[in-house]
Amino acid sequence: MSGSPLAVVRAGELDPRPAGGLRWLVEPLCPHPSVMIAGGQPKSNKTWFGLDLAVSVASSTPCLGRFPVHLPGRSLVYLAEDALLDVRERLECLCRSRRLDLAQLDLHVITEPALRLDLEPDQARLRAAVERLRPRLLVLDPLVRLHRLDENSSQEISGLLGYLRALQRANEVSILLVHHASKKSHARHGQALRGSSDLHAWTDVGFYLTWRGDQLRLAVELRTAASPEPLELALVSEDPKATHLEVRAASSAPPTPSLPHRVLEALRRQVPASVRRYELRDLLGVNNARLGEALGELEQAGLVERTEAGWRVRS
Repeated sequence: MSGSPLAVVRAGELDPRPAGGLRWLVEPLCPHPSVMIAGGQPKSNKTWFGLDLAVSVASSTPCLGRFPVHLPGRSLVYLAEDALLDVRERLECLCRSRRLDLAQLDLHVITEPALRLDLEPDQARLRAAVERLRPRLLVLDPLVRLHRLDENSSQEISGLLGYLRALQRANEVSILLVHHASKKSHARHGQALRGSSDLHAWTDVGFYLTWRGDQLRLAVELRTAASPEPLELALVSEDPKATHLEVRAASSAPPTPSLPHRVLEALRRQVPASVRRYELRDLLGVNNARLGEALGELEQAGLVERTEAGWRVRS
């Protein structure tokens, strides 16, 4: 069987991560480029969240009114369950809440009545649109309307996820899938996603929206960085023409990053050197027990390692 040779290089010839660390689309929520899922039960404002992210990237305004966009660019969205009039109305609300002009926003909407990403013709059409428009962010909402596969079958769903991963890598586009979650509780939020466990394994970033009584909560799981602390959100609609999601907090300052996140960033600043545990403790001003828990969490996630010289970011 003939064909082009398999691409292979020595490990030391792989491009290193830039000196500045991760490239953030929105810090500290999503590195770029990533494949992402916004999961939650019905009526948990998943679509509002996806559109908030799209507007933020297209306008370079803070996501959820709080988190800075470092790599602004064009956004492309497809809302399979919403009429186009409703899509425009939602986007106008988000723009009014930020004093933006929707007509000036570099945000594009796919207007097809149906898009089947389990079919090669529709895969080719979406690929062509992404190659032509070169969006920074692609939002597809919801996954269940994009195929007719058995979501519980790893064999069936893996092909669709493989297509989206290839699309992300070939075009340096971050992709957000909106997906439903079950009502059952799980140790990890991603395990509650409806269908095959491949969905959770596939994601670089998981946004999980859950209700606790009347309070909407957003938890974020990251593959390549420590996850930020969960956030409490609210859909604000005192002015119905400016409805938007915002973080519930007394202060307008961003929430303090979690200790694992702070430890990881401190170690990244020391690359390639290792750092002794006592040096980290003094640098961060935390007690030894809490630091040990944070290092254990990062080590279990494969983000850091312990050497004879101390702790360092895992290469």
